[in-house]
Amino acid sequence: MTEHRFQIWDADNHLYETTDAYTRYLPKEYRGAIQWIQVDGLTKLMIKGRLTDTIPNPTYEVVASPGAWADYFRGINPEGKSLRELANPIRCPDEFRNAEQRLRLLDAQGIHACVMFPTTGGMLEERMTDDIELTHAVAHAYNQWLLEEWGFDYAGRIFATPIITLPDVDKAVDELNWCVENGARAVLVNPRPVATVTGRTTSMGQPYFDPFWKRVEQLGIPVLMHACDSGYDRYSRDWEGKSAEYTPFKPDAFRTIVYEDARSILDTCAALVAYGVFTRHPGVRVGVIENGGSWVPRLLDLFERVYKKMPGEFAEHPVEQFKRHIWVNPFHEEDLAGLIDLIGADRVLFGSDFPHPEGLAEPAKLTPEIAALPEPTIEAVMGRNLRDLLTAVPNGR
Repeated sequence: MTEHRFQIWDADNHLYETTDAYTRYLPKEYRGAIQWIQVDGLTKLMIKGRLTDTIPNPTYEVVASPGAWADYFRGINPEGKSLRELANPIRCPDEFRNAEQRLRLLDAQGIHACVMFPTTGGMLEERMTDDIELTHAVAHAYNQWLLEEWGFDYAGRIFATPIITLPDVDKAVDELNWCVENGARAVLVNPRPVATVTGRTTSMGQPYFDPFWKRVEQLGIPVLMHACDSGYDRYSRDWEGKSAEYTPFKPDAFRTIVYEDARSILDTCAALVAYGVFTRHPGVRVGVIENGGSWVPRLLDLFERVYKKMPGEFAEHPVEQFKRHIWVNPFHEEDLAGLIDLIGADRVLFGSDFPHPEGLAEPAKLTPEIAALPEPTIEAVMGRNLRDLLTAVPNGR
């Protein structure tokens, strides 16, 4: 165990869902939408009659070792091995599925608290965009499972994030209220265009969604946006001339370039600012998790250039809005000092992505990028910023 004089609050931990996580509480009329089928001896997930291979092993009985791909994502792969070759698979430990045992693991790791995200949850919404009722039903079913299996606030140290889907804004507000009433300290909203009853998509920054953002502000609860299947694979398909689904673990060179561009989170944050969410709801706070930070300089530069051309379109400078309302969890291999220079040390969050293979096997061990920072900055990034984000005095509880 690595010890520090300050508490470590990890913004990016994951659980591995059981096979009934999205169906245990799903109403009967929807249960046929999510099925498990056998394909060549493997258990696969089928959503609305369509087989998905986004997650090759969605039962998680066997998983890649924590941190197995860390060097790959640092650009250290001289033998050119595939992610599959680097995975070093293991049987899924109970600590990855159980809150009590995970808490003991946090003690052993030297981690005081963490935010817990789903693994499968980030890819479901894209596969249900044509059925808004189903999308809301599945999100609530998962949240009921999560509350039963993990709790939303376990011992004041494991903060599992229930999912809020936005297409029906009234249902989104009801779900938000239910989550907070049951102890949620943060909620997860996927950074992606929102489906509508017209069959088209729109931005979550549109005034139509103001009832949701108003209630978020009233409750004082942060909205976390974790990397997900945002539907942006449609753009790579435009260039490839073929139809295929989002497969981040089977990347080719072109798709990896598209993924690395982080366009979906850049567009999401741009839309929140451009459509005036933070102006209309100045108490809203957004944490961006596992989307990296390399997109931030590009977005701030875009804000600067657009603001000079049309300042009247913004109630205040868009860069200042971003810096006040958005917290960023960069990837562990990125230029942390540069990001801090851009948005301030109080807006940067540490996240290990444990126990995923692309994350850190030892979350409390300082990466070279973090160790190079001044001690007060390390303490803020590694713990205080997330603690303050999650424990700010809430309103309307």
